[in-house]
Amino acid sequence: MKLQNKVALVTGAGRGIGREIALKLASEGADLVINDLDAEPLAETAALVTESGRRVVQLAGSVSDLDFGERFVAAALDEFGRLDIIINNAGFTWDNVIQKMTEEQWQTIMDVHLSAPYRILKAAADYIRHAAKTEEEQGEPVQRKVVNISSTSGVFGNAGQANYSAAKAGIIGLTKAMAKEWGRYRVNVNSVAFGLIETRLTQALDSEQASIDVAGKSIAVGVQRSSLDAMQVLIPMQRAGKPSEAAGAVVMLCYPEADYVTGQNVLCSGGMF
Repeated sequence: MKLQNKVALVTGAGRGIGREIALKLASEGADLVINDLDAEPLAETAALVTESGRRVVQLAGSVSDLDFGERFVAAALDEFGRLDIIINNAGFTWDNVIQKMTEEQWQTIMDVHLSAPYRILKAAADYIRHAAKTEEEQGEPVQRKVVNISSTSGVFGNAGQANYSAAKAGIIGLTKAMAKEWGRYRVNVNSVAFGLIETRLTQALDSEQASIDVAGKSIAVGVQRSSLDAMQVLIPMQRAGKPSEAAGAVVMLCYPEADYVTGQNVLCSGGMF
């Protein structure tokens, strides 16, 4: 129970990696405020957290809403009176080669993957600064954690993903900047770049569920089966990662053992680089 009585925010917690992150945090003692675009899977995650004996608040909706960050942070402070961990995980892909990419595709992905984390961190800034000052004066300093989710696409680029690659590269830059801004407040800010992880976003394009609904718009997601087969050969571990393994890479950065690790981008890719 390394995170006993900590309070964590997790976006995109309704399915896949986000759900596994939420459950892993809860298993280590954290109470949660969780978000997902879709209310039904979010409620399923919340039920699992409750079964584990931890408290949870749900906030369904789009992280891209301009006021989402303020509402998300306020939900934690109103319910629990504190905030210790922020996991910016929500996201999806909307791929196209650049000559076919629309302004909507570009801006939507930038908003979800880069602007939304920025707004959440900005909304938390006043609480973090004031809490750190008070705790220092009382001789009871608290170490806080931020983990932003990037991708190998943001590290190495990926054809057909100019929007996603740019946003995920941007989140690494945001991570490094915030590590320098918030180090004085005892906040560790790191990112984790995922490679091929088994989620609905990396299923084969010819599967039955190779699309998601976002604000009433059906968006194709997935990877060409030939590309999936090729990637699994290139990965030194010769397989895709599991959502629980991806969650482990995130949550380990929230442990006390990582109190002196900040400004880093950790590759969780099975050795592919």
